[in-house]
Amino acid sequence: MVKLKLDQEKEKGQFSLTIITGNSSVLQKLILNKILEGSEFKYYIPSWNLGQIIVDYVEL
Repeated sequence: MVKLKLDQEKEKGQFSLTIITGNSSVLQKLILNKILEGSEFKYYIPSWNLGQIIVDYVEL
């Protein structure tokens, strides 16, 4: 579901999207390892809210 949404947004162009993971470190690791690492998306986990992942896509 996350991969599908990221691909849909990518088709529209540049975006910034927040993925809410809550306290689930398992869910965060799954999203990071299976979807985001090695992809064209830039992402970070903000220090002020460890229960989310912010994903950016910028076309150059």
